[in-house]
Amino acid sequence: MRESLLHRHLKRKYPVAARGEGVWLYDDSGKKYLDAAGGAAVVSVGHGVREVIAAMGRQARQVAFVHSSQFTTTAARKFSRLLRSLAPGQLRKSGRVFFTSGGSEATESAIKLVRQYWLERGEPSRFKILSRWSSYHGATLGALGLSGNQRRREAFLPLLVEQGHIAPCYCYRCPFGLEFPACELKCAHDLNQMIETQGPETVAAFIFEPIVGATNGAVPPDGYVKTIREICDRHGILLIADEVMTGLGRTGRNFAVDHWGVVPDIILMGKGLSSGYAPLGAVLASEEICQVLERGSGHYSHGFTYSAHPVSVAAGLAVQKWIARNNLVEQCARQGDYLARRLEELRSFPMVGDVRGKGLLQTVEFVQERATRQPFPAGAQVIERLDEKLREAGVNAYPMKGCADGSAGDHFLLAPPFVISQAEIDFLVDALAAVIGSAQEAFPGSGPR
Repeated sequence: MRESLLHRHLKRKYPVAARGEGVWLYDDSGKKYLDAAGGAAVVSVGHGVREVIAAMGRQARQVAFVHSSQFTTTAARKFSRLLRSLAPGQLRKSGRVFFTSGGSEATESAIKLVRQYWLERGEPSRFKILSRWSSYHGATLGALGLSGNQRRREAFLPLLVEQGHIAPCYCYRCPFGLEFPACELKCAHDLNQMIETQGPETVAAFIFEPIVGATNGAVPPDGYVKTIREICDRHGILLIADEVMTGLGRTGRNFAVDHWGVVPDIILMGKGLSSGYAPLGAVLASEEICQVLERGSGHYSHGFTYSAHPVSVAAGLAVQKWIARNNLVEQCARQGDYLARRLEELRSFPMVGDVRGKGLLQTVEFVQERATRQPFPAGAQVIERLDEKLREAGVNAYPMKGCADGSAGDHFLLAPPFVISQAEIDFLVDALAAVIGSAQEAFPGSGPR
């Protein structure tokens, strides 16, 4: 029988997921896999948490769906208050939440919210949302236009609107060939130059991942995020923190911006918001932005059919309560430290160029030549082959390509559930070491030296 599903990879045979428990997934043959990527940095509380499933069932029995243009629900109101309580600065006191079905929708919602904000302030010339190369903000065309992931953009370039990209903050492969701190944060000051080149009167906002997710897993040096905030303030533009991957505890803090004490104007959420139990995303916007709309048209000109879907927000509320009740953000920080220490051992392999991350969001980057940081050619299929062997060993990671130049460059992103134990981390790192060790001689130029 011909396949009826349109899979993401049409030449790959997918195992059938039969059940999940904690950090483990089981296929229909009984084989188990350590979910070392949390799917795609999604699963935080682990698989099979009965309290979350029960909360979804209760909500479905009460009311499974209402349209957000007609009703709200108690679950949505409670969850918005809980999310606000986790946010930094003024967002905690008076921010407002708009729920979506995922991270891409959150980005699209922010684009429209920012545009409407400037229109209602009487500054229609401000429409550009600047971003960075080597970034990712979503799969929909508006979000992809802001993204700087060249591999994902390439096929759709004729459909994308270019509003301005600045240099990435990627110390391992600094675009200016500099080193911190002698660089004096040149990559941050590139934003100021871009704003002045574009014309400050045309710039509405800057969007960034405080810690880059899938594209390169890069962590900014101290001072970068604060400098970005200062530049935005200097020019009176909005700062959007895309925390779809990093938010809700993933880096060992409620939000990644908390590591540097910076308060954005808008925070985007998704993925771990509901730990994958239901599709869910959110935009948390400052009271100032919302009041401009409230005093003006009184209407946010945007919405999706499934905005604030009752069962989804009930799932998210139950997940975040479970995280708080079990101190999982603190546990994520502790286990993240342990994972980072264990991953450092992989530097003994010549093909491991760098290990970096915060909390349970860690990256291992592979190189052909460590001294020069030369990546493997894209055609060498390095990460694909490593990923295949790792899955055979019972570990699911998040393989990515293009971190070096948009085409070449291979890395694994690791983002296991917060409930992972040290023994399970040992299993993960030992499996990685075994796979890398066995592959070391298979790739040209990566042997011992």
